[in-house]
Amino acid sequence: MKDIVKAFDNLPWILKLVLALPFIDGIAYGIYRIAKGIDKNDLAMIIAGIIWILIGWALLWIIDLITVILYKKVTVFA
Repeated sequence: MKDIVKAFDNLPWILKLVLALPFIDGIAYGIYRIAKGIDKNDLAMIIAGIIWILIGWALLWIIDLITVILYKKVTVFA
């Protein structure tokens, strides 16, 4: 799981921005949050990742898009 988190963290800014677009975001950053939660042994982050996969593609992608534009990273809420 550390490899997945490291791969997402090392992506270029423009690719992070593309992954934050609707439909792609729910799957890509949902998996990222689950992997990061497993690494940190954080149940809340794992649940956030599952929620992101279920409804992130429709609603929550806006949060990721804004945080990638402003801070060049995804908010993991933990």
